[in-house]
Amino acid sequence: IFMVLSLLSIVYGALRCNILAIKIKYDDYDVRVKPAAYLCIFMWRSFEIATRVTVLVLFGSVLRIWIFLVVLVNFLGFCFYPWILFWLSKSPFPENIEKELSRVGTTIVLCLLTFLYAGINMFCWSAAQVELSDPDLISKSQNWYRMTVYYIVRLMENAFLLLMWYIYRTDFYLYVCAPMLVLQLLISYCMGIFFMLVFYQFCHPCKKLFSSSITEAL
Repeated sequence: IFMVLSLLSIVYGALRCNILAIKIKYDDYDVRVKPAAYLCIFMWRSFEIATRVTVLVLFGSVLRIWIFLVVLVNFLGFCFYPWILFWLSKSPFPENIEKELSRVGTTIVLCLLTFLYAGINMFCWSAAQVELSDPDLISKSQNWYRMTVYYIVRLMENAFLLLMWYIYRTDFYLYVCAPMLVLQLLISYCMGIFFMLVFYQFCHPCKKLFSSSITEAL
């Protein structure tokens, strides 16, 4: 019961962050979110987060040491990714975050921001993409390519972790139909991707402002 309540709480938080990110990106427009959009986001985040957590728990239950490597690689990868993009852009160091902050304080704030960004992306696609070269520190453009790469790589990673769990599973899972469980989890993640596509294609409140639809981008 507590696990279900925690999942619902996290999914609701992800839903609110999605809506907030849309309003921040399109603050010059009157954003009206329809009930269908709320439903798509809720289903998208539910399947995505629940599947990701289950996959990590299953993998960690049989390969307890290796799960730390998986988590560390994911966290450090997403943590350094915004800094790498910032370095490649050759933009000046952000100075207008808060006037009272020194350069050291600004660096600490940016590091905490990227830590939060990395923690979110370990489990689901972040609603707001960090861009250190932007004055608002958030990417205002809709990057279909980055999103597509994220979900393809994440689906492949989940499949690989489930395969490792299937190979090294212990007698604890003797009465579990392992092939069916693997299939259900992969289908669940694909369902999350499906609802995400439906949201951006049909239910996004600002879809008319996109330079291209997600189907055209794919």
